[in-house]
Amino acid sequence: MFDPTDFPEPTRIAVNGIELEVFEAGRENAGRPIVLCHGWPAHAFSWRNQMPVLAASGYHVIVPNQRGYGNSSRPDDVTAYDIEHLAGDLVGLLDHFGYGNAIFVGHDWGAAVVWWLTLLHPTRVERVIALAMAYMERGDQPWVEAMEQVLGPDYYFVHFNRHPGVADAVLDGNTHRFLANLYRTNVPPAAPEPGNAMINLAMAEAPLGDPIMSDGELAVLVDAFERSGFTGGINWYRNVDRNWELLADVDPIVRQPALMIHGSRDPVPQNERIAEFVPNVEVVELECGHWIAEELPDETNELIGSWLAARGGSPARLG
Repeated sequence: MFDPTDFPEPTRIAVNGIELEVFEAGRENAGRPIVLCHGWPAHAFSWRNQMPVLAASGYHVIVPNQRGYGNSSRPDDVTAYDIEHLAGDLVGLLDHFGYGNAIFVGHDWGAAVVWWLTLLHPTRVERVIALAMAYMERGDQPWVEAMEQVLGPDYYFVHFNRHPGVADAVLDGNTHRFLANLYRTNVPPAAPEPGNAMINLAMAEAPLGDPIMSDGELAVLVDAFERSGFTGGINWYRNVDRNWELLADVDPIVRQPALMIHGSRDPVPQNERIAEFVPNVEVVELECGHWIAEELPDETNELIGSWLAARGGSPARLG
């Protein structure tokens, strides 16, 4: 298991009207940036097993706690968490370091942000690596509305939007139990449970599956969310339909080379039509659940490293 004391010290960087808490590795590799974007409910620490490996491979590894997480800014306005703001933060991060573009890696919600960043700012993204969250097609119906019709009002995406503050309070009051139950080999549940599945996990006495973190690693995550609370991250969900509107007139095709990594036991659905929207995609499945990079760090590192090495090249600098 990773020793949490080995994680690098962060810096606070002003971008896009806020401040991000940013962790780095391989600063000596200036000119070869790779940005790692965490999901929910996660933290830059989620990439602890990838950072030193990528740095040793010659990359400048940049890992922000995105807005709403860790010690990064947590605006009060819900709309401050829409994709224009989240993508703008990442563009601002490239500008800060003087990079014209970079390789972007995202897991879960971080993957969704990277897909949409690529649509909104295609010249700033050289390659895409997505874990767990496939490219989401923008259909004729807003996403949360569609989820509610198919999965019901208690599905957590829907619940977060229809009942502001309810899940936030439950998770804030049961932070350790929720994260300890969630970061296991076979959760989130394969199907929506009666009631909100995330609230159920926060209240469950009997954990499911095997833990994927040591007590020390889990303590880093628990401490971060006890300080930040969950509202900032949940506000990303509360902008899903707003994002659907913001993407209405955007070219939906991702033309950059892309690697899509799924876990074979992850209930998050794959997009069988992904190649129609991401024509240069390679799809790979690993034998694991949702927390791919933490469940199978060595396999994940080997897959990402070999895929990047096969494509070569370096992003351009600004100026």
